[in-house]
Amino acid sequence: MERRKPSIAIIGAGLGGLTAAATLRLAGFDVRVYEQAGRFARVGAGIQMMPNSMKVLRRIGIEERVRGTSFEPYSHLNRTWDTGEVMRELPMPESLFDAPYLCMHRGDLHEALLSVVPADVIHRGRKLVGLDERARDVTLTFEDGTRAQADAVIGADGVHSVVRDIIIGPDEPIHKGRIAYRAVFPSALMGGRDIGPSRTKWWGVDRHIVIYYTRRDCSEIYFVTSVPEPAEWLTHESWSAMGDVRELRAAYEGFHPDVRAVLEACPECHKWAILEREPLPRWSVRRVVLLGDACHPMTPYMAQGAATAMEDAAVVARCLAEVEGDDVETAFKRYEAHRKPRTTRIQAVSSANTWMKGGNDDTSWLYGYDAWNVPLTAHSEIA
Repeated sequence: MERRKPSIAIIGAGLGGLTAAATLRLAGFDVRVYEQAGRFARVGAGIQMMPNSMKVLRRIGIEERVRGTSFEPYSHLNRTWDTGEVMRELPMPESLFDAPYLCMHRGDLHEALLSVVPADVIHRGRKLVGLDERARDVTLTFEDGTRAQADAVIGADGVHSVVRDIIIGPDEPIHKGRIAYRAVFPSALMGGRDIGPSRTKWWGVDRHIVIYYTRRDCSEIYFVTSVPEPAEWLTHESWSAMGDVRELRAAYEGFHPDVRAVLEACPECHKWAILEREPLPRWSVRRVVLLGDACHPMTPYMAQGAATAMEDAAVVARCLAEVEGDDVETAFKRYEAHRKPRTTRIQAVSSANTWMKGGNDDTSWLYGYDAWNVPLTAHSEIA
């Protein structure tokens, strides 16, 4: 008789949580997703899907959907802030890492993930307030008084993770004195001026800005920055806070005319503090485990926050699929043992903000990674 696979509760219906739901459903698991928001908002932000994350999306069946609407840059282009001199360029044909590199609107990616997770699997308006772990299952308690049970829980609830606070304890973010402005706006506001075929990062002395199209037809432009900021604003970690475009333009005074043209065309922007956290000592406690920003939040400088969460989702599904009986604890330890060295490395490089700034650093370890086929940590190597 075929053994019953553990039931899995996922906390959070963001990009990591929905990817986990999709990967686990592919492996035949009974999955339920609990999201505190009552509805999904189309957050005004772009996102880059690198070959490593596109390989995850390919397996769950949404690659063609996102390719149909997304912008496919010619390259990663790094330029000096004022002269525009090319510091380094990495052409990104699909043949380079066996998957495409795409730029898109975050909302389009979220909708694509929703298309492969049945609506009845996702329970909205459920804010987690408690976990009661017993020998063979976990009881989840929500703010509205409802409860649910599952054999295991995955906390994919982001940088403000309630699951992390419950199983690890609250932690304080690291303030390094930087904020980000971001905006998505119609390229028609550029008056016919083209921003070019690449994703371009303009490197200043103490600040940078990344600019790219988010739509296949080049109808939409996105940019995101990193700028020094006085300490009094550094407790804001919300993506919804509005910024002042006049302050933004002033912060990039003297930058290349291509940058200035984008900022002058931008009608409004958002602003949030870039806060960091130290790598956690552990990601799991028995039947509860963390995924994505909940366990390895990172700065946006390598565009790997969502990508690493998607890699997590594929690896945790593989580990659970190979579990012996009901031993989800070992599966979670194996997942952590495999993923932590890679995410810790990415966190450190991203924090330093040196990725592809110059030289000829090897990029294959990052973009060539395939979460579906990379050898997993052996059971004998698990501490």
